[in-house]
Amino acid sequence: MSNRVDISNLLTEMRALKAQTNAFQKPEALNDINRPAKPGEVQSTQKVPGFSEVMSDAVNKVNNLQSEAGTMAESYQRGDANVDITDVMIASQKASVSFEAAVQVRNKLVEAYRDVMNMPI
Repeated sequence: MSNRVDISNLLTEMRALKAQTNAFQKPEALNDINRPAKPGEVQSTQKVPGFSEVMSDAVNKVNNLQSEAGTMAESYQRGDANVDITDVMIASQKASVSFEAAVQVRNKLVEAYRDVMNMPI
């Protein structure tokens, strides 16, 4: 049962990240401020997070997941009755997957940077 809860939380976080990336799409018309925003559209009154803010938030989330998994593992090793081995393993896997995803994003960014730097002028 706890697997479903954790998967639901993970899906919710993924949807929130998708919503953040949709904020970077250009609005269709900036001159009509009073009309409601369409999905994926940003009105001029909304604060759009910068690239560094999004990356900083992502790194902080990975860090939080890793520290949470470490804390749960330590509690289980101490014999805390409130911590179940399945919860420890799920937290550990979530931390591992998020770290691997962050590493892959970093690798793609470095690869894109190198491609841009090697372009002929």
